[in-house]
Amino acid sequence: MVHGNERLRDAERTRAEVLAVATGVFAEMGYSGARVDEIADRTRTTKRMIYYYFGGKEQLYLAVLENAYRGIRQAEQSLDVGDLPPADALRRLAHLTFDHHLENVDFVRLVAIENIHRGESIRKIKAVQEMGRPAVALLEEIIGRGHREKVFRENVTALDTHLLISSYCVFQIANQHTFSHLFDADFASPERRSQMRSLIGDAVLAWARL
Repeated sequence: MVHGNERLRDAERTRAEVLAVATGVFAEMGYSGARVDEIADRTRTTKRMIYYYFGGKEQLYLAVLENAYRGIRQAEQSLDVGDLPPADALRRLAHLTFDHHLENVDFVRLVAIENIHRGESIRKIKAVQEMGRPAVALLEEIIGRGHREKVFRENVTALDTHLLISSYCVFQIANQHTFSHLFDADFASPERRSQMRSLIGDAVLAWARL
């Protein structure tokens, strides 16, 4: 006999599995190229059950996008930097963002695809804007302390800092293949990645400091 809690856990596991597989498929093929049949084939469920859990291909894509953004927001919120000096806190946040993007390449691809389509789908996800507020609040707290302690320039803002960190972290994933070819450099090597990780911390602090 299957109890209600077991059915709920099975449903949650199936939904999580579909989201993980669909993330890879949409990141690889885009919305138009992705097929729900293929997502079903890569999971332990059926197309009918995917529609049951998510409602359709568009709803599944929106769930994938929302889940991808939730991942980076949760990583940021797990960062405990309250006891660190502002400069160290900002460097740690930059490193966390770099590491998350490196470990979640599909997130970068999904963002790139969404921007190609002018953000049409993300505008339908109300929760994404709400999820972004704590990220800005964390930066505002760090930068505010830096202003009060006279270590950061007064015109340094949370949004500008977020843009600076995000642009570097996205670029080093999105353009790694073209840069590797154009400049004969292995952007996937551990040494190069370690150097680039240090660079983003150095760059954002050199820009922010007085």
